[in-house]
Amino acid sequence: MTKYKFLDDKELSQLIKAGDAIAYTEVYERYGSLLKVHIYRKLADFDLVKDILQEIFTDLWEWKERLPVTSNLKAYLYAVARNKVLNFIAHNDVELRYADSFKKYASDCHYTTDFLIREKEFAKIIQAEIDQLSPQTKKIFRLSRFEQLSHKEISSQLQISEQTVSKQISNALKLLKVKFNAFFSLLL
Repeated sequence: MTKYKFLDDKELSQLIKAGDAIAYTEVYERYGSLLKVHIYRKLADFDLVKDILQEIFTDLWEWKERLPVTSNLKAYLYAVARNKVLNFIAHNDVELRYADSFKKYASDCHYTTDFLIREKEFAKIIQAEIDQLSPQTKKIFRLSRFEQLSHKEISSQLQISEQTVSKQISNALKLLKVKFNAFFSLLL
């Protein structure tokens, strides 16, 4: 492992591209903390920073064949981090606008029996989809979303790592998003 510390970025990127896990670990150790600080300056949410950092390095490994051989991995990773942060901000803005729009709509209209029935049916559908998650994922998701516990509190309560909590929540959200996108496309 010590020999990897002396490799330059170009050599490390070539090794990662070839599937060398030790080179990948060296890149994480070399640039992970710098990226954390950089992302934190943009978002000021440590749980979110950890999620984005994990996503960056997961993508790096999953798409290693497409990694450009570069003599400046730091700049490449900063660009990836910048894009992830911008994507998050854009997505968050859309969610906020949608939530504001929905709140305005809900406050402007009167609840009807039909609306209440549909709301209850939709709640049942959501609950059924959550119930289909694996037991551990379901427990973590409920603690996060329904009991509003932080990743740290959940990891402490369940005696698992924060990274596992983060990954389980991310997986649950991805699965639910896919299922609900399919559900809504059928409605339209």
